[in-house]
Amino acid sequence: MSEVYIERLAAQNAQYSTQRQALVASNVANSSTPGYRAKDLPPFPTLLAGAPIAMATTNPLHMAPAADELGAARIVESALSDETLSGNTVSLEREMTTLGDVNRAYTLNANIKRAFHQMLLATLK
Repeated sequence: MSEVYIERLAAQNAQYSTQRQALVASNVANSSTPGYRAKDLPPFPTLLAGAPIAMATTNPLHMAPAADELGAARIVESALSDETLSGNTVSLEREMTTLGDVNRAYTLNANIKRAFHQMLLATLK
């Protein structure tokens, strides 16, 4: 059985959430480092909008899809940067809010994947 597109998408979303959580942790760890610039990733839907969705083949007579994958996420500097006198742009409040967003997105992704898995199992019964 070939991999289902939604499972690959969920795996990419989980990787994105992991990378974003690592950046938040790095920002918090460097919150008192002079000259440190806060980093973040572009929103996942923005990254996904730039990636074409390829057609999946289930029959050898179907046209073959392109092998485009969601590329590696680019690190961007945080948008709302309030620079301190030391040149640091980390806001702990913003980082905690971002961490909450990452947690919600990861939980939603896991719940959708679980529901889809349950639907697949129900169709096999």
